[in-house]
Amino acid sequence: MNPSPALHIRRYVAEFFGTLLLVVFGVGSSMIAAKTGAFGINGIAFAFGLVVAVVIVAIGKTSGAHINPAVTLALWSQRHFPARDVLPYIIAQCVGAIAGSAILLRLFGSMGTVGATLPVIGAANTIVIEGAYSALLAFVVFYVGAQMRIPRHYVPAIVGMTVFVGARLTGPITGGSFNPARSLGPALVNGIWDQHWIYWLAPIVGMWIGARMHALFRKTFPLHHQ
Repeated sequence: MNPSPALHIRRYVAEFFGTLLLVVFGVGSSMIAAKTGAFGINGIAFAFGLVVAVVIVAIGKTSGAHINPAVTLALWSQRHFPARDVLPYIIAQCVGAIAGSAILLRLFGSMGTVGATLPVIGAANTIVIEGAYSALLAFVVFYVGAQMRIPRHYVPAIVGMTVFVGARLTGPITGGSFNPARSLGPALVNGIWDQHWIYWLAPIVGMWIGARMHALFRKTFPLHHQ
């Protein structure tokens, strides 16, 4: 039986608010750090990892807590997500990120370029780094989703820690986005579009590669409990 229209709407609303929270707390921490120096890169990375974990707990059972167009597309590419929901999910995520960025702009002005992701090591290197870590993040997401021996209540912490490590390692040089919606919001409200295409191309391609790597891994090393 197909889900009711009301259930579909609940999923889209959940993705909207989940992505909004990701931007408000994650990007907001980077803006405050840029202004006051209160957190540093470790604090910013921790904020991103923590908010991802909290959002997974809050909306995971409702929408899957994608909060990222690249995740949605990767799941769809592996037939784990229905095609009819792809565009509504991506729209909800992007609108949520824009709304979150608009809130931050209203509260704090344009300090820290509203968390805009900008490459400082050149386009090619940024694509490689953002794409590679996006692939790793997708592999983790798919693995913990399929690995039945991992208790479900560990999943938010595992994914959150993976985001924390990625933001900590790559944030200073690429912006550590791995998420087109997260990059779109600040770019739109602050009018900063320098190399913005990178933050769509790299995560989408990277997460597709990560999803394919996981599929190959499961095929090569099948586990009876999966």
